[in-house]
Amino acid sequence: MKKDIHPDNHQVIFQDVNSGYRFLSHSTKKSEETAEWEDGKTYPLIKVEVSSDTHPFYTGRQKFNEKGGRVEQFNKKYNMGK
Repeated sequence: MKKDIHPDNHQVIFQDVNSGYRFLSHSTKKSEETAEWEDGKTYPLIKVEVSSDTHPFYTGRQKFNEKGGRVEQFNKKYNMGK
């Protein structure tokens, strides 16, 4: 591999701004903010809007459309069902 063509990959703390959930991972993103992790070391802090802690798919709080499709809605509205 060629030297000096790859971005700097370093450990950062990602923090979900909605729940406060934090996790340590690798990233090429840079941040001026820092935070101390459980191991006592200081890492750059990156705030995110959604993480696995608050995303509906991972939390099981996903909303499903119970109305049905357009045809079902039409049939229900005009009593044209079976």
